[in-house]
Amino acid sequence: MSHTAEVRPTTLAGLLREGISILSASGIRNAEHEAVWIMDFALGASRLTLRLEGQRQVTAEDRSRAIELFGRRAAREPLQFILGTQEFCGLEFEVGPAALIPRPETELLVEEVLRHCVSGSHPMIADIGTGSGCVAVALAHSLPSASLYATDLSPAALDLARSNAARHAVEHRVVFLTGDLFEPLRGRGLEGRLAAVVSNPPYIADGEGAGLPPEVGSFEPKLALAGGVDGLALHRRLLDEAPEFLTPGGLLALEVGLGQADRLRRMALVGGGYDWIRTTPDAAGIERVVCFLKKG
Repeated sequence: MSHTAEVRPTTLAGLLREGISILSASGIRNAEHEAVWIMDFALGASRLTLRLEGQRQVTAEDRSRAIELFGRRAAREPLQFILGTQEFCGLEFEVGPAALIPRPETELLVEEVLRHCVSGSHPMIADIGTGSGCVAVALAHSLPSASLYATDLSPAALDLARSNAARHAVEHRVVFLTGDLFEPLRGRGLEGRLAAVVSNPPYIADGEGAGLPPEVGSFEPKLALAGGVDGLALHRRLLDEAPEFLTPGGLLALEVGLGQADRLRRMALVGGGYDWIRTTPDAAGIERVVCFLKKG
C-alpha cells in the first residue's frame, strides 16, 4: 500500500490561500485581509507583492513562520498582539498582554483634552489608568508645553507605557507612577493644579464578561476590563476624587460603555461638584466620552 505525501504550498499565493482557509475556519471575519497582514509581517510580502509575485517560491522556514502566526490568530489571539503594534492618533504604539489594545473610540478622549487645553499654556494633565500609555503619549506629542502624569496599578502596563513614551521621544515629559487611581499623585503638589484629568476606566459590568469576543475575554487583562456591578465602579471614584486635583474649570473626561453616559451624568450632577459640558459619540453613535468641568 503506497502513501502519497501531503502536498504543501510552496508559493506565496498558495501560502496565502492556506492562511485564509485557516483563519476562515476559526471564524475570523476578515480572514483575507488579516492573512495578508500576517504575510506582510512574517515574510515582508505586501498585498502588491502577493499580487505581482504570487508564484514566488516560499522557503520551508518562511512557511513555518507564517503558519505559526496563522495558528495563533486562529486561536483568537488579537492580531495586534501578533503584529506587536497598533496605530492610535496617528502614532504607532507597542502593544501586548499587559494592557488593553488602544481603540479608535479612545481617541475621542485625546480630542476632548486638546480642545480644552490650549497649546503653549503649559498645562498639567493626569491620565489615570494609563495602560499602554497611548492617551498620555498622544497628548504629550500634541501638546509640547504640557506636563503629563500617568498612573496605573499594573507595573507591567507601566513598563509598556514607558516604552511607548520613549518610542515617541516624550519620556522626559510624562511621569509614570504605580498605584491606585490618584493615590500616586498625592504629596507631589498637584492638588488643585491639573488642567485636565482623563481616564478610560474599566467599564464591563459583572456578568457581561461571557459576552465578550474571545480576543478580549481571553487575552486582554481582566484588571483593565472589570468595572463592578454596573460597570461604573471606577467612574464613581474618579468623579469623587478628581476635584481635589483639578483647577477651577478643570476638565474631567471619562470614557464609558454602551448605555452608561446618562447614568454617569446624573451621578456627577447629583454630586454637585461639576458643570456638565457634553457627551461625545463615537463612530457607531454610542455616547462614548463624558466631559465635566469642575465648578468654581
